[in-house]
Amino acid sequence: MWSFLTDLFRRPGSTHTVVVMDGEEVGRTRRYEVRPKRLLVAWSLSLLITVLAGASLVAFTPLRTYIPGYGTEELRRNARLNAIRVSALQDSVAVQRHYIKRLQQLLTGQVDSVAQNASQSAPAPRPTREPTTDERTLPSPNQSRDTQAHRQPAISATSFPAVVRAGGGAESEHVMPNLSLPVESPVKTGFPTRSFDASDAHFGIDLAVSEGSMVRAVGEGYVILSDWTQEGGYTVAVQHADGYLSVYKHNKRLLKQTGDHVEAREALAVSGNSGEVTTGPHLHFELWRNGLAQDPRPYVSGW
Repeated sequence: MWSFLTDLFRRPGSTHTVVVMDGEEVGRTRRYEVRPKRLLVAWSLSLLITVLAGASLVAFTPLRTYIPGYGTEELRRNARLNAIRVSALQDSVAVQRHYIKRLQQLLTGQVDSVAQNASQSAPAPRPTREPTTDERTLPSPNQSRDTQAHRQPAISATSFPAVVRAGGGAESEHVMPNLSLPVESPVKTGFPTRSFDASDAHFGIDLAVSEGSMVRAVGEGYVILSDWTQEGGYTVAVQHADGYLSVYKHNKRLLKQTGDHVEAREALAVSGNSGEVTTGPHLHFELWRNGLAQDPRPYVSGW
């Protein structure tokens, strides 16, 4: 076969006579004139047409999706959208980390320089509190420097965005339900042993409670701090709606992590005696609003 093709295409421009003989019927022959040049042109055109047809099928029909590594336009569009979403999430996480870092500074007592900078850049806002008959008066301008630093919020705290479930089960972006004031005590048993005193930098109430008692959230919110602090030991803080922030210190064990969503009366920690600034098993409870510590007594029933 190869010798025949070699002889046939040795001189492509010449004309060859090909004799075809039937092996069973001896003597019967057929003659054909063949021009190798024309055969080459015909084969080349056939190959070119086949290649173009295959390329057209791949380029203009869904068959291209079966080729490994060949992405569709929808896939590329989804990839671009996902890249944009990832970038937006990274920005959101960066803002969230900055917000939590500022709150951690506030809760661990690192608020002096922050409060000083805030007082130089903005006037002191008027605190808003629920009207009560035994509400304490705020410090006046002629009081100590520590009290003045407390009047100026250390940070401008804002509440976490959350969702409220509609009657039909759908969810719409809104704020969390407000705290139902007065709230229940974070511990089932226990009584106050040290009151709120901003002038002495005691921004909460100490509750005498036996070690191992369950510490519960006073309202729905998000855990923005769940960690060890030098003075408060194991501390957990929950951001509520309308700028409220509740803090629970000196715990023995924490049950929630930063970022967890908690419901009202959900267990946050187990009470204990951790941290440096403690004289025995108790719970130190703080309630802040928009960066300003509040006396928890008017807000908690039974105190």
